[in-house]
Amino acid sequence: MRLTAVMNKWQPLRHLGIVLGCLIAACSINLFVVPSHLLTGGVTGIAMIIYYLAELPIGLQTFIYNIPLLIASYKLLGKNYTIDVIIGTVVFSFCLDATRFLNAYAPAEDMMLASVYGGVFNGIGYGIVFRMNGSTGGFDILGAIIKKYYSMNMGTVIFGFNCVIVTIAGVLFGIEPAMFTLVCMYTNSIMTDKVIAGLNRSKTVLIVSEKSKEIADGIMNEIKRGVTFLHGQGAFSGDERNIVMVVVSLTQIAKLKIIVHTLDRNAFMLIMSASEVVGRGFSRPSRTKKIPVKDQLSPEVEEKLQKALRGGT
Repeated sequence: MRLTAVMNKWQPLRHLGIVLGCLIAACSINLFVVPSHLLTGGVTGIAMIIYYLAELPIGLQTFIYNIPLLIASYKLLGKNYTIDVIIGTVVFSFCLDATRFLNAYAPAEDMMLASVYGGVFNGIGYGIVFRMNGSTGGFDILGAIIKKYYSMNMGTVIFGFNCVIVTIAGVLFGIEPAMFTLVCMYTNSIMTDKVIAGLNRSKTVLIVSEKSKEIADGIMNEIKRGVTFLHGQGAFSGDERNIVMVVVSLTQIAKLKIIVHTLDRNAFMLIMSASEVVGRGFSRPSRTKKIPVKDQLSPEVEEKLQKALRGGT
């Protein structure tokens, strides 16, 4: 069975995740952002400006404004990319208008609270969509096109467009809403990155010690984590030794330090954040992520891979 066929079995679950993310983002906009007269980034931000001026439905506007972008995406970025964007755009636009009634139940009257919580929940929603390899369209399409043909950073392009939106908001509605819109956008981007990268707070630890074997045994016996030896050599001394590499949870760091310090007071430890750890003892690999077309294996390569896994038979 081809690897792509296996991945496609999980497409319904992936699409369900996109719907959930769009619903969370839409609820956040209607609960926190719109009642406080704030804006979000992208095409939705433009639709919200028109809504504040003429009260045209935000979701319907978002869908209409995305139509020429979707056509450009189909012609310039390909069919497979555009299909996923269409799903996210349609669902998100529908959810924006379907949850419009939440405007009357705004839980935060303070503009600062609304901008922070609006950004947090908006970021959670967008993060889920992106983690499922989806998109809600808008400036993401423009950024992808510009990146492809002009080699510009996608984040920089989107940030530039959003700055224009904030500037327009400052002129039309005053400087204060524009400033809080920036807070909302910043919180949104931070939370989106957190959800995409993974929320499990794990640490990768490298330990350089002359007692690497004793330290590895202590970690495996006391913390119950697997340990890997990496070959290392001192640049100045030329001494060769094993470097201990282990991934632990945040709560296990203190115990790890005690083990290392007890066995070797002169050990050198490097503790690094690991945004997402997949494997035994941590999280399972996501089965909902679709392999991009450019990263899919050709039938010839897959056949060789399957043959190698079978031992060449």
